[in-house]
Amino acid sequence: MNNKEKYNVILRKKLLESKEFSNIMEVPKVTKIVVNVGMGKYLKDKNYFSQVVQDLATIFGQRPVITKAKKSVSNFKLRKGMDVGIKLTLRNKIMFDNLDKLINIIFPRIRDFDGFNKKSFNKFGNFSFGIKEHIVFPEIDFAKIDRIFGMDITIVTSSSSISDTLKLFKVYNFPIKE
Repeated sequence: MNNKEKYNVILRKKLLESKEFSNIMEVPKVTKIVVNVGMGKYLKDKNYFSQVVQDLATIFGQRPVITKAKKSVSNFKLRKGMDVGIKLTLRNKIMFDNLDKLINIIFPRIRDFDGFNKKSFNKFGNFSFGIKEHIVFPEIDFAKIDRIFGMDITIVTSSSSISDTLKLFKVYNFPIKE
């Protein structure tokens, strides 16, 4: 049973049986995971850009998109159309597989990690956090790494409130501090 089937068959029914939701369509679900990497001081280094794209494709199993600057900012030596970052949107089966990998493999590997703060939720019930070192992913080979980069990850849910998202994450065993 893959992770998407596990959610639909087991976890969704567990939430429905808890009597907090009256209808199966009311039960919240994860709709997408968005990963962003800002390049910052490495904007001019095209080799580094290609290395980050390759690493993200290896980690998440999907090719990322390079984002461009929408307008010029002279203070940052930034011109319209320059490559400024890399983003990745995960949906469906690949999203559920990567969510399971984050919860069960990646979070325990993060140094000094004791759970996420509840303040990381926005008012719509979406959850955002950052990972400082991409080397916590088991797909990365330490011998080939010359620079470490971080990433921002947002888990978007169909929930309309923080409390419903917390119930969903509790069923997933997501590490959130009380």
